[in-house]
Amino acid sequence: MKERLKSAWQVFNRPSVHYSLGFLTMGGFIAGVIFWGAFNTVLEATNTELFCTSCHEMRDNVFEELRGTIHYTNRSGVRATCPDCHVPHEWTDKIARKMQASKEVWGKLFGTINTREKFLAHRRTLAEHEWARLKANDSLECRNCHDFDFMDFTRQENRAAEAHEKYLSSGEKTCIDCHKGIAHKLPDMAGVEGF
Repeated sequence: MKERLKSAWQVFNRPSVHYSLGFLTMGGFIAGVIFWGAFNTVLEATNTELFCTSCHEMRDNVFEELRGTIHYTNRSGVRATCPDCHVPHEWTDKIARKMQASKEVWGKLFGTINTREKFLAHRRTLAEHEWARLKANDSLECRNCHDFDFMDFTRQENRAAEAHEKYLSSGEKTCIDCHKGIAHKLPDMAGVEGF
């Protein structure tokens, strides 16, 4: 009897390798699901117009300009929000853009553009960074809504139809090359060729 109790005690006192590995695997899986869910929830919460306009720098400057454009109010009722134009829709591109945008948090923390005067002083630099980003990704955000393959050139003005057919089909230019200032006012472009 004493030997049986001793043997039973050793079984309960010593953890099983199989159960430990199972609990560790299951715990890791559950922790991963919770982390992934929390990460995506935060990612989507920061990908809304409400979030973008929660700081006065955006709300009082560029958002006010957007409100006066066709991307905000139009006859079809389709409205582009900040993330539609500034954050790619595909997950990997979205993560890359969010990492780039994390630098903008420093501007917020250090007050780089916290007044209208500071914003206007940095406006051209900010715009040029955004234009370069759109040029580099072939205006990916524009193409999320505007698909070249479905454009009806017969309903466009002659000049626009010719430019779209010539430049977009050849890949020579991308949307942002011609459509700077489409949703926001252009910065002072004095001294820049073509303006």
